[in-house]
Amino acid sequence: MNKDQKYEEALAQLETIVRKMEANEFDIDELAVQLKTAQQLITFCKEKLTKTEAELQKIQAEQGENR
Repeated sequence: MNKDQKYEEALAQLETIVRKMEANEFDIDELAVQLKTAQQLITFCKEKLTKTEAELQKIQAEQGENR
């Protein structure tokens, strides 16, 4: 996973992994690898959302001060 990866790309990759897991497309060895990747993607997406939410709150607070 790339730190410059966009949220939408990470989410699409996660959705692909989940779809393949649900369809039993991974053998047991690949399943473990993909599960670890999915966990990393979930953490990445949560961090992106948290950071974006904080930035939006900061912008809203600044706009409130300027009124």
